[in-house]
Amino acid sequence: MTELPFLPFAKPALSEAAIEEVVACLRSGWITTGPRVAKFEGMLADYHGGRRALALSSATAGLQLALMAIGLSEGDEVITTPLTFVATLNTIVLAGGKPVLVDIDPATQNIDATKIEAAITPKTRAIMPVHYAGLPCDMDAIYALAKKHNLRVVEDCAHAIGAEFGGKGVGSFGDIAVMSFHPNKNMTTGEGGAVITDDAAVAEKIERLRFHGIDRSAFNRFTKTGSQEYDVVLPGYKYNMMDMQAALGIHQLPELDGFIARRTELAQRYIEALKDWPELDLPTAPDYAHKHAWHLFTPRLKTMERDAFMNAMKAENIGVGLHYQATHIFSWYREHLGVAPEDFPHALSVGQRIVSLPLFPTMTDDEQARVINSLAKVLRNG
Repeated sequence: MTELPFLPFAKPALSEAAIEEVVACLRSGWITTGPRVAKFEGMLADYHGGRRALALSSATAGLQLALMAIGLSEGDEVITTPLTFVATLNTIVLAGGKPVLVDIDPATQNIDATKIEAAITPKTRAIMPVHYAGLPCDMDAIYALAKKHNLRVVEDCAHAIGAEFGGKGVGSFGDIAVMSFHPNKNMTTGEGGAVITDDAAVAEKIERLRFHGIDRSAFNRFTKTGSQEYDVVLPGYKYNMMDMQAALGIHQLPELDGFIARRTELAQRYIEALKDWPELDLPTAPDYAHKHAWHLFTPRLKTMERDAFMNAMKAENIGVGLHYQATHIFSWYREHLGVAPEDFPHALSVGQRIVSLPLFPTMTDDEQARVINSLAKVLRNG
């Protein structure tokens, strides 16, 4: 019998038009930040209700620059979740702050909004919720706390572009939102990210920080109408997006809602097929109005050790992901935050048992059936 090909847990959906746009960009001779980035930023702004959109080299860059733009100072505290990719915490530290962790709600796997207020101190400067797997956090509760305590909110939306809370698109309301366009996300620019905000001062600061602190006019200094002279208004970074990346985004963004519709269909098929399996805990929806972006489908193992499970699925030619180990178990954060694994028991437990099943827009029903059949073999008949 012919062996079936390896099925990855994620794969970008790239149209021929997107590929042709990248080729056209290469042939144009203008491949770094230029007209395609400007066009992509305009499209992102329109998608998020006319707010300002600033394209960057990654969401990690966006989180760091957003924190710097709100004036984070040495010793300032930023409240966030332990169940996230470590970049969330790293950016707080690199911007000069201190992460303060609040445990998750094990049902939604998002930060437990009912526990945030107890973590607020006179040093707290911001809250950084993470819309884990594409499920929006309880933003009414979080923004109420931010208003009460005069805090900024920097939403880590790396999983959540296209999601909705209370009928409004994530990033189309609130303070500052940061999107990711990594290849395994709901849309991609190869690598890349964006900050969405309607705070003009924050946008202006990020605009300069993302490109060496050079004033905005410098971006066209190599064109016929540009000037080779420029000013440096502050020390900045090299976090700009390239036109080669934006060439993908220009075509990915109009397809995003369709991508999410297919992801949702696949997620619901998983839920229906696996809902009565005692071997798994499935993701649970909150009772507030929302639209899940389904970046990840993340059940938790109940009866099998995770490494053994992942190896067994690989033996079936099925790729699975690990998103994520709880960040507070990593040695640097244990030492520098003075925390122990048991300090955040829900994040610890979920991080020890969670797996990501294959989920991407071009995944076929037959491929999903392969996954479910392999799950049955590994969990029930192995």
